[in-house]
Amino acid sequence: MTTMTENASGLREFKMPDVGEGLTEAEILKWYVQPGDTVTDGQVVCEVETAKAAVELPIPYTGVVAELHFPEGTTVDVGQVIIAVDVSGGTAPAQAPAAPAVPAAPAAPVVEAAPAEEAKPQGRKPVLVGYGVAESSTKRRPRKGAEVPAQQSETLYAATAIQGELNGHGHAVQQRPLAKPPVRKLAKDLGVDLATVTPSGPDGIITREDVHAAAAPAQAPAPVAAPAPQEAPARVQPQAPAPAASYDGARETRVPVKGVRKATATAMVGSAFTAPHVTEFVTIDVTRTMRLVDELRQDKDMQGLRVNPLLLIAKALLVAIKRNPAVNASWDEANQEIVQKHYVNLGIAAATPRGLIVPNIKDAHTKTLPQLAESLGELVATAREGKTSPAAMQGGTVTITNVGVFGVDTGTPILNPGESAILAVGAIKLQPWVHKGKVKPRQVTTLALSFDHRMVDGELGSKVLADTAAVLEQPKRLITWA
Repeated sequence: MTTMTENASGLREFKMPDVGEGLTEAEILKWYVQPGDTVTDGQVVCEVETAKAAVELPIPYTGVVAELHFPEGTTVDVGQVIIAVDVSGGTAPAQAPAAPAVPAAPAAPVVEAAPAEEAKPQGRKPVLVGYGVAESSTKRRPRKGAEVPAQQSETLYAATAIQGELNGHGHAVQQRPLAKPPVRKLAKDLGVDLATVTPSGPDGIITREDVHAAAAPAQAPAPVAAPAPQEAPARVQPQAPAPAASYDGARETRVPVKGVRKATATAMVGSAFTAPHVTEFVTIDVTRTMRLVDELRQDKDMQGLRVNPLLLIAKALLVAIKRNPAVNASWDEANQEIVQKHYVNLGIAAATPRGLIVPNIKDAHTKTLPQLAESLGELVATAREGKTSPAAMQGGTVTITNVGVFGVDTGTPILNPGESAILAVGAIKLQPWVHKGKVKPRQVTTLALSFDHRMVDGELGSKVLADTAAVLEQPKRLITWA
């Protein structure tokens, strides 16, 4: 997507970029610059929170900040201008010949000016988390009309590039109303023809509010009795929503659903009502595992690493997956196929101030115990700092959620979308347990494994849970089974 535009006065507008993960909006958490500040190519100008993580956004050119288009705390759609920078000090000489060239010879100057403008975005492109925005050829299409004046051509190009790419069908979008897919779905659900809706969004884009406004008059007569006059619905309708919308501010607090919380809610609802969940439980004696944890903390090869029960639980699950590889799969609804994964990207559910996230350890099955401990430590530290990248949360295959840290025995976890299984670990407590024929105090915990019953049968799920439990009861199986 084109993330910058420039007008004749040398003012460059930087748009909210698309990180390439299918996200459509981001919230501006903090501005690091103010109007009048000088910025340089690659300087971080703000921190934004997408639906997956908080990331810093660098600007791809040098100049003076002219305007911040949105205050902190505003949710901005991908493609909207967020900051304007005056770069006339560095680019004015290069652009000076372009202005007089238009009246003298309209065709030739426009052909030469277009590549000059296009060459700038193709140089350094803004990134969010270490990778650039994908190249796009759609921005060239609106420039075929050489007869259009420079200012009008640039306006047409900017609007077409943003609108076309946001809607996924290039410059042809001018042939139908401009709206993003979620808005189109809303209009379809409410029975609203987008061609009859007056847009209020930037560049003529139809927003959710426009659709609701268009739907309100059509829906108003529905609840009114047939014999009632037409004026009655108009009087009754404004009064009905008023009591429903009011609430006691002293007794209630309304928190906007956005960012990570919004993404989590969408993912959990989608998972719960798409994958048929089955959850199995097992309570086990992990006294030997806890002793091994204490021994590993004293081992010189583990010095400086985070050694805790979660480390051995993760290793036990990896051994169980190796013994039952069919559990490591995903469901391809479009092709009606089960995709077997020959790698394990082990997700670790982490509670952060911004909400629940599930980063994963790539190729966890290949790591030694010290390497796994190092990866776990880095994952947890990055999550707590709120610096987990979207890439770190993509491609997970199986997840562990440690609810025991909150003192609860276990839970029935919901699958991370696209994954086949999730293991919940309860609190490890000293409890009476029959050991070698006698009741003794032992370290006991409960494991719960939820799996997608479309591709994981009860037998397979039971074997995975039983093998994980067996390793934790007898940690020497880490050697004999691995």
